Amino acid sequence: MSTGAAGEGAWVLGVDSGGSGLRVALGWQQADVGASPRPAGSVTCAEPVRTNASGIDPAHMAEQLVPAVRTLLAEAEAAFEPGSGMPAAAGARRGPGPRIAAACVGAAGMATLGDGLRAELPGLLAREFRVRRLALAADAVTAYAGALGEQPGAVVAAGTGMIAMGSDLATWRRADGWGHLLGDCGSGAWIGRAGLEAAMRAHDGRAGGSTALRDRAETVFGVPLSGLPGRLYPRTDRPAVLASFAPEVARCAERDHVAAGILRAAAREIAASAVAVCPSGDTTRPSGSEGTVCSSSGGEVLDEGLRGVRGGTPVRVAFTGGLFAMGEPLLGPLRAELAEQLPQARVVEATGGPLDGALLLAGRLATGGVALPPDPALLRLTDAPGTA
Repeated sequence: MSTGAAGEGAWVLGVDSGGSGLRVALGWQQADVGASPRPAGSVTCAEPVRTNASGIDPAHMAEQLVPAVRTLLAEAEAAFEPGSGMPAAAGARRGPGPRIAAACVGAAGMATLGDGLRAELPGLLAREFRVRRLALAADAVTAYAGALGEQPGAVVAAGTGMIAMGSDLATWRRADGWGHLLGDCGSGAWIGRAGLEAAMRAHDGRAGGSTALRDRAETVFGVPLSGLPGRLYPRTDRPAVLASFAPEVARCAERDHVAAGILRAAAREIAASAVAVCPSGDTTRPSGSEGTVCSSSGGEVLDEGLRGVRGGTPVRVAFTGGLFAMGEPLLGPLRAELAEQLPQARVVEATGGPLDGALLLAGRLATGGVALPPDPALLRLTDAPGTA
């Protein structure tokens, strides 16, 4: 896989597309199969890739992705130092263009809204950058790879939303990630909505209200609080607005029992999702339970038999995403819930995020193969048109 330049290796590309925009990273993958790509630079495009009636818009992604990759290749060439083991990236641009051996594109909504990306991106990246191998992944899969690499275990990714993924390296398990109306239980939007409900209860004088949260809501959203529905409901970014109140719940939790109860409930939901996706080889199931895995159609059913599982062998569990920056008000209850629901969990620090995971998967593609299980909706591996 040599580029014909300095040393054996190849350029690889990682992409992370989500609600906060498009992030692109270029790396140099040595020929050593066990090595991770060496980062060469990254670019962030603040505008999220649009979705339409057909799903994620491949043309809009291309408008941002192609210039970003060209910028990264040009910067890598300018920063090249002899003896670094990395070739001049764009030296071949006088010919047909620089070659990127492999790429991984991770995107929020890939499983259910990614048909256009799966149809268009292989040809686009082959034409523009001679990409030979491509992985198209759900962002939960790249988050898993960034957190645990290619090890079996479970990863909970939580920010505005929340999703858990688990794998035994043969199949995938998924829990939640169904959006703020149907799920995302324990997420920032879920916590923020619960906090605002408690604020509205206090505003009305109903049981279950919190004057502390009412006061914070009035400070954040203005008075009278009765005007909040009219300001919130027409917005297209309602989950983000709800999630913006989650830190206020955490700030109140130390002195307010309602806020503390919301965070305990969130921790319970997060732990339950981690339990649901634990690989079957790493847990002891109660008799009669039948685990289900993610199907190619994207329809997943949670394994209720795993709830409250006891006595299994240790399983690696990692937590990643901005929600966990909330700190002890959430992490304390989460530790307690894991001890209760999943005592065999061995919580490990996430080694990276979704962009790191995308770059790692691209590197694995370039050096022979990906250990994580392929899935038509969650992790599709393709060869560029016209390649063997």
